[in-house]
Amino acid sequence: MSLLSTLWFSLVDWLAYGLWSTSTWWQVLLVTLGMTHITICGVTIFLHRAQAHRALDLHAIPSHFLRFWLWLTTGMVTKEFVAVHRKHHAKCETEEDPHSPQTRGLKALLLTGVELYRTESKVMETINKYGRGTPDDWIERNLYTRFSWQGVGVMLIIDLALFGAIGLTVWAVQMLWIPVMATGIINGIGHYWGYRNFEAADASTNVSPWGILIGGEELHNNHHTYPTSAKFSVKPFEFDIAWGYIRAMELVGWAKVRKTAPQLRLGAVKPQADAHTLEAIIANRYEVMAKYASELRSACSAELVRVKAQGSANLTELQLAQRWLHRDADRIPANVLPQLANAVKDSPQLAKLVSMREQLRLLWTRTNVSADQLVTDLQLWCKQAESSGIDALEQFSIKLRAAHA
Repeated sequence: MSLLSTLWFSLVDWLAYGLWSTSTWWQVLLVTLGMTHITICGVTIFLHRAQAHRALDLHAIPSHFLRFWLWLTTGMVTKEFVAVHRKHHAKCETEEDPHSPQTRGLKALLLTGVELYRTESKVMETINKYGRGTPDDWIERNLYTRFSWQGVGVMLIIDLALFGAIGLTVWAVQMLWIPVMATGIINGIGHYWGYRNFEAADASTNVSPWGILIGGEELHNNHHTYPTSAKFSVKPFEFDIAWGYIRAMELVGWAKVRKTAPQLRLGAVKPQADAHTLEAIIANRYEVMAKYASELRSACSAELVRVKAQGSANLTELQLAQRWLHRDADRIPANVLPQLANAVKDSPQLAKLVSMREQLRLLWTRTNVSADQLVTDLQLWCKQAESSGIDALEQFSIKLRAAHA
């Protein structure tokens, strides 16, 4: 075989299989998943937690690497992402929210979410108002921002060089990863379907208690409740893999966590609630209401057992109560409210628990009341709870008197 023929076949072989010509399909798959995982980590750690919410400070090494990697794999400009995301939090679930399925529909988020992001990223008012404090160095101005989409072209060349023709598929997966995972699942499903640990003011949900593909971003209700927390998991069964990476970077001096979600601390039970108790309750109000919700669900379960034993006919109403009664009234579907009212009417215990829940919420929802008056209201609430004859309510009140800031 002539030298020309050898060179020709070598070129054809390289075009077909790339430099990594001995790789099997599963090796290509693992490398692809590994690269997409680095991308989602770049989004959640650098863009989201560090830049948009200032939940942590990153050392120059991971910061510059993740910026470069995101330029290659997403073409997103840091300032644009930060501005759009901050506006999402500021205007969440309103018509001004750049990407809420509550106002635009889930289908729009799943199919055209990327276009919604791009449209908002071109609004200079949004960029100027919400995009402050992002990197503005030479490489940001002259490469990442100026040639934002050229990076993904470089990534295409790299994939083709490494894997040959199959590299085009690898590149396509990389390009679709963030639009599908971030825009579709997090911004779409994460405001539409899932479970909620906290009654945040928006419709955010946790899509899954355990995930790797989305880097912890699936814990969206937790994040919207505590947006400046560097850690997204709050329950023992929840897994935030990006938090593990952040802790590892802390150990080697590559990251410094600024803030995590507050936790209600309990000390000695005070004879009566005071200003420090009130401060602790308000600071941890989401956790307080989550614990109260647990008591309400337990009470509904007990009522279901009692009603079944008696052979009563309002099982469906109690089942609905178990699902919805612990939620804020504006988060309960209108068609369910009459049935919940019937369930409460037939159960003095549930009626008392619901009434006391609303009274507890007034401690932080009223803005025209003095701090001294709120302390007095809290003391009265505890007194009523502990004389209610409901053991769960009494124990809950005692725990509140043990809370401290």
